[in-house]
Order: sequence, then structure tokens, then C-alpha cells
Amino acid sequence: MWRRRRIFDDFFRELEEIDRIFDRMFESMRSWRSAEELDKPLYWGFSVRIGPEGVPEVQTFGNVEAVSPTLRAGVREPYVETMIDEKNSELVVTAELPGVSKDDIQINATENEVEIKAEKGDRKYHRVIPLDAEVDPESARAKYNNGVLEVKLKLKSKPSRGVNVKVE
Repeated sequence: MWRRRRIFDDFFRELEEIDRIFDRMFESMRSWRSAEELDKPLYWGFSVRIGPEGVPEVQTFGNVEAVSPTLRAGVREPYVETMIDEKNSELVVTAELPGVSKDDIQINATENEVEIKAEKGDRKYHRVIPLDAEVDPESARAKYNNGVLEVKLKLKSKPSRGVNVKVE
């Protein structure tokens, strides 16, 4: 009987040490955030897509940086996807902005990038999206439905697929 208790004592001591490690870890995470940000969620994510020439492209989003967890002043970076619609000669930017209405959204487009801002209460979104092709910012039109924003911009010229070059 004595031997069994000792085995379990060691086991429970190890569990207590693991519990202390987690407590220290969570306490250090609290220091990443300011007092007013403690009630707001932290999130970070990424998406991978196959880009031109079969090269994978990784895009990140969220309100913390992946390497060093620092909060970006309560502003969320929404998930964004860009796509070239060759049939209609348009570039389509799709962004997820849940919890805001269309009146809360501001979009600024240039030939090379689209900036999206939205704010409603404690929900703040901001992202600058570099574009894969040059667009006509005057042609921009946007739709917002069920938390998803879609911005369409006409391409200035069709993106070149390249030509085969014969080696001499």
C-alpha cells in the first residue's frame, strides 16, 4: 500500500508542476495586452493559395503578429482574398468584415492597392491590400452582404501570361 501512494504522490506532484507552468505562461500572455484590451479576443490566421506559375502564396491576417505577440491597437486585420476575373477583365477583392454595416465601411482604391477600413463600436477593421495587377480606381464598385465585402475593379490592361522564348 505504501508503495502505491508514493507512485501517485510523484504523479500528482508532476501535475502540479505542469499547472504552475501553465499559470506562468498565461500570466506572461496577459502582459502582451494593455488593461483595456484584456476583454477583446486575440486571433491570427493564414491562407495559402497557388499563385501564378504554381508558386504558393501565404497571406496572414489577424490582430496579433505571428512572431512577437503584440496587439495592433485593437484593430482587426480581416481575411482578404484577391482574384483576377479574366472573363470580365476585373480584379475582385473579397474581405470578411463581420459585425459592421455597409455605412461603417470606407474603401480607398489606387492603381496598385485597395485600403479597407470599417468601424462599429469596438469592432475596428483595417487592411491595405497590394494588388496583383494595375487597375482603374475610378471603375471600383463594392457590395456588402452578410459580413462579406466584394470590391470589383476593372483591369487597366490584361495581365500578360508571357511568351515562350526560343533559345538559340
